[in-house]
Order: sequence, then structure tokens, then C-alpha cells
Amino acid sequence: MEDERRTRVVLLACGSFNPITNMHLRMFELARDYLEDTGRYVVVKGIVSAVGDGYKKKGLVEAFHRVKMARLATETSEWITVDPWESLQPEWVETAKVIRHHHSELTAGEQNGDEVDTVKYGKKRRIEDNYFPSASYHNEREATQLMLLCGADVLESFGILNLWKEEDITEIVSRFGLVCITRCGGDPHKFIYQSDMLWKHRKNIHVVPEWVANDISATHLRRALRRGQSVKYLLPDNVLQYIHEHGLYSDESEQNNADVVLAPLQRYAGGPSG
Repeated sequence: MEDERRTRVVLLACGSFNPITNMHLRMFELARDYLEDTGRYVVVKGIVSAVGDGYKKKGLVEAFHRVKMARLATETSEWITVDPWESLQPEWVETAKVIRHHHSELTAGEQNGDEVDTVKYGKKRRIEDNYFPSASYHNEREATQLMLLCGADVLESFGILNLWKEEDITEIVSRFGLVCITRCGGDPHKFIYQSDMLWKHRKNIHVVPEWVANDISATHLRRALRRGQSVKYLLPDNVLQYIHEHGLYSDESEQNNADVVLAPLQRYAGGPSG
């Protein structure tokens, strides 16, 4: 059957999620629709991975709260999950290492004969598509592919001095692949064209257009919260309730790490390190 020839994909989104917004969730849906419409892939799982407190980004609230909000935001999803591993690390972990970790987990699970944790999602899609795989499907299918999901701003951040290691960028786009959601004012195709390395691996970079403009900025959202303005319908209601209950995103919290250099800039400013 047609789905037997499709590569199974797990989408991994790394970021601050400070807080998680409806646009973060929409990115997963947009990416899944785009990849599956190519006829080459079937997306079986999405993973939200919040950066740890060691990232030292200005205004970053505690990882415990950001992970909790992400879990609240995804509790109604049939296929998007939250993994706390990155957030629990005592120091900032490079995105490439986070991807390697999840790839190892995925590979180990498949070698042990475990299914990707998509029971609800798989059941729902089989009912919707009236699709029931053949008995040999699970034995003959290709290994599941892990792809990094991000916005165009992350792709363009590859060009910021000392923010990324060149070898990490190369590994991400060559070994795993990138799914990039466009945003207002960005031109990811031009950025890819202007980079010899990205151009070389352009077939592994999937640029997904967002036809319904939805440029929700977590920075703007935090500003509105500090000023007592409404952010309803910009993030899930249960997340907004959690923010109010715990008094998150105040003038005080926005000064977190205000006098601290961002972790990757600290690590790479003196030159690439292992």
C-alpha cells in the first residue's frame, strides 16, 4: 500500500517556549501537512523540547514552569508530546546534542521492537483514512527519521557569529534534516541560497509556507502580560491560567539573566569547542 513506501518521521522542536504559544503548536500541524502532502512521509510524532535554565536567555522563566505549560498546551493533542530531558540538564546543551539524544532513543526503541509512542495518533489516522497496514508492514518499513522543526528565524540565526558551531549546523541539515516554517518578513530560500553549506544540503531542508499569517511572538506576549493586557486566544487557556496562578512574566522575571551573556556566546566566543 502507499503508506508502506512512506518514511516515518518524528518532528523535534527545540526552543525556549517562554511561554509556549498557539503558533508553536501550529508549526507542528503545518509541518505534518506539508510533509505528508509530498507523498514521501508520514509524520508519527511531534516532540517539544524546552531549553534548560543554563541557556541564560534574558527573561527566561524556570524550566519547570515552561515544561509544565508545554504539557498543558499539548494535552489535547493526539500526537505532540513534551520531553523534559533537555530542560533537566544542569548546563545548556547544544541543539545538535539534543537531536542526537532523541535519535539514540528512537533508534534504541526500534531495535528493541518498540513502537514510536503514537498509539492515539495511529488509531485516529487509521480510522480517518480507513487504512490498515499489512502484516509485513512493521517489519519491512524503513527506520523512522528524526527532523528538526523550527521557524525561519532559527534558520537565519545560523548566520549569527558564535551562536552555532559550523559542524553542528552541517550535522543537523545533512544527517537529520530541517523543517522550516516561514514567517512574515523572512526569506529562508534566499538565506539558503547565500550559504554554500545550506545550499549543498538544500534537499534536506523543507521550507513550509504559512499562508495564514500568524506571527505570534513570545517576546510581545510577555510584554503584554507585564502590562496587564489581554493575551487570550494567543495561547491555550490552560496555559494562560497557569501563568496567572503562578505570577509568571512580571517586570522582575523579565530581568532574569539581564546581565549574563547567552550560553552559546559564552562557549563559542573564544573559538569553537567540543
